[in-house]
Amino acid sequence: MKPQQLARIATLFGYFGLFTLTLLWVTVLAPSTRIPTSIMLIMFVGPLLFPLRGILNGKPYTHTWTAFLVLLYFTHGVVESWANPAERWLAITEILLSIILFTGCVFYVRLAK
Repeated sequence: MKPQQLARIATLFGYFGLFTLTLLWVTVLAPSTRIPTSIMLIMFVGPLLFPLRGILNGKPYTHTWTAFLVLLYFTHGVVESWANPAERWLAITEILLSIILFTGCVFYVRLAK
């Protein structure tokens, strides 16, 4: 398998894993009691919809700014793992998927040029 294909697989795995985790976290696994679910979906799942088309089409420019976008999810995971022990396993999963997505994006862009 070529390194660029491996980076693309890592990107897709990280992206769809983070998308699924965030969607389930907000709706099923640990819904907020103070903020409506619709607002949480817009805040956490909404930004992940922006790069969907470019990631599926393999556009390097989209991968570049998705690497910056995923840093927000990494930061959220770190803060949640520190502040909320009840949801620590979700936060650690978010951190791992963010790292996979970030690494996949960076290597895909680097190998695509």
